[in-house]
Amino acid sequence: MLHNHSIKLGIAPIGWTNDDLPELGGHIPFEQCISEMALAGYVGCEVGNKFPRDTKTLHHALELRGLSIAAAWFSAYLTTKPYEETEIAFIAHRDFLHEMGAKHIVISEQGHSIQGDLNISIFEGKPIFSEKEWNLLVEGLDRLGRLAKEKNMTLVYHHHMGTGVQTEEEINQLMKRTNPNVMSLLYDCGHLYFAGEDYLRVLQNYIDRIAHIHFKDVRNVVLKSVKEQKLSFLQGIKAGVFTVPGDGDIDFKPIIQLIAQSNYEGWIIVEAEQDPAKANPFEYAKNARQYIREIAGL
Repeated sequence: MLHNHSIKLGIAPIGWTNDDLPELGGHIPFEQCISEMALAGYVGCEVGNKFPRDTKTLHHALELRGLSIAAAWFSAYLTTKPYEETEIAFIAHRDFLHEMGAKHIVISEQGHSIQGDLNISIFEGKPIFSEKEWNLLVEGLDRLGRLAKEKNMTLVYHHHMGTGVQTEEEINQLMKRTNPNVMSLLYDCGHLYFAGEDYLRVLQNYIDRIAHIHFKDVRNVVLKSVKEQKLSFLQGIKAGVFTVPGDGDIDFKPIIQLIAQSNYEGWIIVEAEQDPAKANPFEYAKNARQYIREIAGL
């Protein structure tokens, strides 16, 4: 159980409005999203594309509902673009999050990524980094990690389907090559399960370097069709491959047990990219909250 740990439970806005597929939840207002987060029992969230970028406005809206910002996604292009382009965008992103009181910056390398391409099979088109690209990635992450430390913030790498850091072996490479003083890991059991990797072993191996956690579930029946029909990542999302914890086929109890045995502190973020027309985001958020309360005491 996690009730004695310094862990806060939040939720991502992607269940209300999908940043990569604006047609999913495009009609749902920002205020409805954060109000339903609070009503469902969460104390924080990540940043969505409908969130105001003016920090005073955003602070006010969140404080009214007892919410705070845990982190936000940043797309890096360290393997395909000059480092300076990524750094300029990163500093603006870092400073926004710092003003919002967040301690973590979620980063994912999007050079060669196919996660946003509707026409490429997620299991057949995955990019593989060359040694040169690995070096560019590691060197760039080291520099960005040091920039995060300037604001007393932590850079957390998000392994992700359709990218060059998707598999357990690629996570091993990333962890081996990066400096633990400036580079931490975001653990996402849903992406590891989707990829067919050992999600418990990754958690066990790197729990001391994990600084941010995403909880999402996977529906096996949809995952099977994604593989058989050679669907893209976004086609899989539309079909409902992801769902909230307790609604899919991942066993979260051993995940909770490993976290409970560790010294992990920080956020666990419920995240499930779904079509809100098929999966009411408020209802699913409440169901996930109750499930986590039951199995984790959180």
